[in-house]
Amino acid sequence: MKRYQVPCIAFINKLDRMNADPNRVLSQMRAKLSHNAAFLQIPIGLEANMKGVIDVIHRRALYFEGDFGQNVREDDVPTDMVSEMEDRRQELIECVANKDDQIGDLFLQEVQPSIEQLKAAIRRTTLNRTFVPVLVGTALKNKGVQTLLDSVLEYLPNPSEVNNFAFDEDDIRLQMSPDRNSSEPFVALAFKLEAGRFGQLTYMRAYQGQFQKGNYLYNTRTGKRVRISRLVQMHADKMEDVSEVAAGDICAFFGIDCASGDTFVSQPKLRLSMESMHIPEPVISLSFKPAKKTDLDNFSKGINRFTREDPTFTVHFDDESKETIVSGMGELHLEVYAQRMKNEYNCDVISGKPKVAFRETLVAPVEFDYLHKKQSGGAGQYGRVSGIIEPLPSDSNTKLEFVDETVGTNVPKHFVPSIEKGFRGCAERGILMGQKVTGIEIRLQDGQHHMVDSSDYAFQLAAEGALKQALRDASMVILEPIMNVEVTAPGEFQGAVMASVNKRHGVIDGTDGSEGYVNIYCEVPLNDMFGYASELRSLTQGKGEYTMEFSRYQSCRPEVQEDLTLAYQEEQGQTQVKSSKRSR
Repeated sequence: MKRYQVPCIAFINKLDRMNADPNRVLSQMRAKLSHNAAFLQIPIGLEANMKGVIDVIHRRALYFEGDFGQNVREDDVPTDMVSEMEDRRQELIECVANKDDQIGDLFLQEVQPSIEQLKAAIRRTTLNRTFVPVLVGTALKNKGVQTLLDSVLEYLPNPSEVNNFAFDEDDIRLQMSPDRNSSEPFVALAFKLEAGRFGQLTYMRAYQGQFQKGNYLYNTRTGKRVRISRLVQMHADKMEDVSEVAAGDICAFFGIDCASGDTFVSQPKLRLSMESMHIPEPVISLSFKPAKKTDLDNFSKGINRFTREDPTFTVHFDDESKETIVSGMGELHLEVYAQRMKNEYNCDVISGKPKVAFRETLVAPVEFDYLHKKQSGGAGQYGRVSGIIEPLPSDSNTKLEFVDETVGTNVPKHFVPSIEKGFRGCAERGILMGQKVTGIEIRLQDGQHHMVDSSDYAFQLAAEGALKQALRDASMVILEPIMNVEVTAPGEFQGAVMASVNKRHGVIDGTDGSEGYVNIYCEVPLNDMFGYASELRSLTQGKGEYTMEFSRYQSCRPEVQEDLTLAYQEEQGQTQVKSSKRSR
């Protein structure tokens, strides 16, 4: 939400579950997420006694009746909850008054705002991202879902209130027009792919203009033209055929060959690309292969479809091991795709041992000056590059930046892209354990060319040789992914769980607990997290669970680096262990 500046409302779900505690969730939103949040609703009962919600703005009780909670009945607030409702209403007004001048003036004058004034202020502060309204309910029984949808309409922005941008071929940022007419060319983004009974179903969000079925669209990434013969809008699992869509609509097309994130336009000369989402780097890899050779076609179809659907799921073929390597955001992520391959393509998959996506980087700057010169009859190869490679700050240690600082004609400018290509290609395999080299800035400062023998290929080879030479002379470290881990377990097992985290070289950031359970927040290297689920279950008699998400890359411990380096050298069949410089 912060990255894309998206206004939001919160919905505390599953209040019919055991140990449901919305007050604890609200306090965590304030303490851990730094949200200025307050209840718009409070539940009438919890766990099995969850009957409905109280609307603190209108001072009314809402009960959701029927088999699926489809009938909403208004009633008076239960007498034993009137005091709590008034306290929560006053708390809501105070939170809004802290961020809204109009309500703030009324609050200082000790004047109670009207319902209309309060709702208008909630909308203003929500759009400014200074306040988060909190609603409650249980989605499984449709209790609170209707009021949640009403709140989306009342407090969140409609498409005409949001500024959306696209980039042209020159990377110039252009604002999209929210007008729902054909005054501007049609622009849409494919954000989700789904395999249905009629073929691939592509979900699109229209950002500009108007489009009618039967017309043509152009994929700006591939340049392909496609005719849209059927246009539908989705309502859960039901389709509704429509004849046209306009800016702000979400629709779906059939029969389009594209990938998630592709931009479509109505005019072929309009080379636009919508702003892309942040795609995190994969942190774990597995080898995938079909159990039967006869399933190879289905395996290829499944892999091709999954990579188009999910940009965080990547695939490459390892030439050395002759294996298909899939990478994703965790063990569970890849296990889901292995199961989908079996269920959707009838192809059992054999997966190899998980491999963590380590990275290699520099500790200190290193200079390079490399000459590639080869003569074998006829036109030769000649290219010389020189400059310096510097480490980037720790918050940029997954990036590789290239800067051209050359002046004059020693390195003609049309050779610079080939030099950059050579550096980036060589950085795919480091010298410590064959992992990608990141967190460096390569500054090309000078070089030399030959009028006849210099070529793009020669300068590309010169860049590759320069990086290999520089890395051999440099102080290198291995970076490993660090995960944010939250462990939930009964309080009686807190000591054993914390000991298990420490054994896996985790750093405990904090703990909290309620009603007999404790939450432990920690940071643990991903390489040490394999097999933790079974260990946690055995420690807590099956009552413990944990969640894990990627945090950052950081340097691994010296003994881990030594073990990883030796294992890589043995795998490569290197009989002599080369000593490498390490940071001290």
